Amino acid sequence: MGPRKGKYSKDGKPKAIPGHSIPLAALGVFILFFGWFGFNAGSTTTGDSSIALIAVNTALAASTGAIGAMLTTWTTLKKPDIGMALNGCLAGLVAITAGCANVSPVSALIIGFMAGVIVVFSVIFFDRTRIDDPVGAVSVHGVCGAWGTFAAGAFDAGGFVLKTVMIQLLGIGVAFLWTVAASFVLFGILKVTIGLRVSEEEEYAGLDFGEHGANAYPEFAAVHIGGGAPFGSPSDFETKEKEAQATEKIRLQEHVEKKEG
Repeated sequence: MGPRKGKYSKDGKPKAIPGHSIPLAALGVFILFFGWFGFNAGSTTTGDSSIALIAVNTALAASTGAIGAMLTTWTTLKKPDIGMALNGCLAGLVAITAGCANVSPVSALIIGFMAGVIVVFSVIFFDRTRIDDPVGAVSVHGVCGAWGTFAAGAFDAGGFVLKTVMIQLLGIGVAFLWTVAASFVLFGILKVTIGLRVSEEEEYAGLDFGEHGANAYPEFAAVHIGGGAPFGSPSDFETKEKEAQATEKIRLQEHVEKKEG
């Protein structure tokens, strides 16, 4: 698909395109956090005491994942980035899923914390390799999922067994090979049929309007503190913003006319 418009400068440096609402992002993460208790504990399909250990491990890994990501960004980027902390929480949840029933609470603390650290460097890595992953999903679910699968064997409460770890590594490799191959075929078909991305005009105007004929955030404006506009130069951004506004007015008029007709 390629990166979003304005994600990279002319010299290839990545630019942050912030979300419109950190509180909503935090709410979404906490909903996932809550749901993960059902996901992990409920996956046992039994009602025995193992549910308690699974729930405790899930909570500990999520919490230390957020702490690990926050401390990592605080150390490397000089700011405790809340977006990364939220991703760290999700990374901890993903990482503990494979081993939630067979690791100790202490191991869950370590697995979650390491996932929080890993996700930060993974996001930075993909950014620098010009792979635009808007919400860090590959880092959270792919990279930290692989870490959690490995950790399920390495931190097994029954002790470290090399054969178990090797089986976990084999599982990681097979999963990645299957996903890459299947996705390459599926998205290749989509690319030559209906296409993978919208037009540049629609990307700037917003899919809320292009797909639904309504502007989800009519009063929203990007604000940058001491760093210029998020897309190219300030003048470039103003031009694109005006173009997007003009496009929205035209689309809205067409939408109203079709509705009245």
